[in-house]
Amino acid sequence: MQFKVGAKETTRMLELRRAVEVYIARDADSRMKDKIVHLCEQAGVPVKWVETKAILGETCGIEVAAATAALVSERE
Repeated sequence: MQFKVGAKETTRMLELRRAVEVYIARDADSRMKDKIVHLCEQAGVPVKWVETKAILGETCGIEVAAATAALVSERE
């Protein structure tokens, strides 16, 4: 499994039905959070909440904050 980080990549993975699970930082922009949650509901993908963007970025192995991330299977 691998992470696709950021709102655009998360949205793309949801639209392609490749997201297995989505992580959203509680301190992310509320409009963006609402959009991603709505897409997750439509796709039947579970949402996990993370306290801060900094923690989510660190969890994904990047050195910057991340508002959202999608966990995807490595197979295409």
